[in-house]
Amino acid sequence: MNAGEFVGALRALRLWSGLSYRELGAKAKASGGSLPPSTITSMLGRNTLPRAPLIATFVLACGLDQDTADRWTVVRNSIAMRSEHLVSSAPEQLEPPSDGGTERTPADPQMKRHRRSRPMAIGLGALGLVISIAAFLLLKPTGSQHEGVVAEPELPAEGWFLIQPAHIPDRGFCIGEGRERNRRTDRPLAVQRSCAAIVPDTYLAATSIGGVYEIRWHHPVEGVGCLTVDDALTEDETLVAPTDCIGAAHQRYQLEPTRTPTSTGYRIRPTHSGLCLGILGGLADVDQGAELAQATCTGALDQVFLLQPTTRSM
Repeated sequence: MNAGEFVGALRALRLWSGLSYRELGAKAKASGGSLPPSTITSMLGRNTLPRAPLIATFVLACGLDQDTADRWTVVRNSIAMRSEHLVSSAPEQLEPPSDGGTERTPADPQMKRHRRSRPMAIGLGALGLVISIAAFLLLKPTGSQHEGVVAEPELPAEGWFLIQPAHIPDRGFCIGEGRERNRRTDRPLAVQRSCAAIVPDTYLAATSIGGVYEIRWHHPVEGVGCLTVDDALTEDETLVAPTDCIGAAHQRYQLEPTRTPTSTGYRIRPTHSGLCLGILGGLADVDQGAELAQATCTGALDQVFLLQPTTRSM
């Protein structure tokens, strides 16, 4: 990967986020960073490497987590180091023998420096390739919160599914439409309710990013909507509701297959926050109408869901 390709990846990341330059600037400011729209325009409008401090700010503003931002920064620095090495080593590679072709001895200081630099160049090239691949796996799980994730995940094909909370398999609950139990609003929300008369029908639509899906609800009256984390918030206990599908990061979810309780279990992670969807009240929330919400990933079964293929009922 070179500098131009890296900037191209940044452009693709911005498109994936679904955010405007002003929205990115506002998100960065809310997190204590600085990313004016003019700076973003400059970053994405040329094929030279942006300054390292801007990379993490930009990646975080796009909705990814700190580990992923660090990987992007490592890739950027690797490209910069490789470019500097090629520039510094070029004169030595082109320099003709100074004594009419006599081979230099190992005692020659320049020869020693040249011999040391070759393994470094090879090492940086290999490292850059490996880290570049890691950076493009934007949502690759890391850290202890992902214990139990299958190493070679088997992801579902597009299609119609029932999404069942894994912590209460005997209750016959699925994720469908409901209302806030505290009656603060009367808007439709994603809740756990009886699978027997579930509404709406749920369709998993794969995106161009591996393992990332939209969860589309097909309602008999309201039409098609995408499950959306309220206001693209990144806080715990943020509710999930159907809205118009716009392809934004807070309408997309990474599915992580788990070994427990069955091979059809998945964690569902909003791509803008890196958190996990779960039942609002946790493991103890076993009642009909319990709201779906995002929260810090715990690995508990209230944040695992079973995907059961089905046919569209209407």
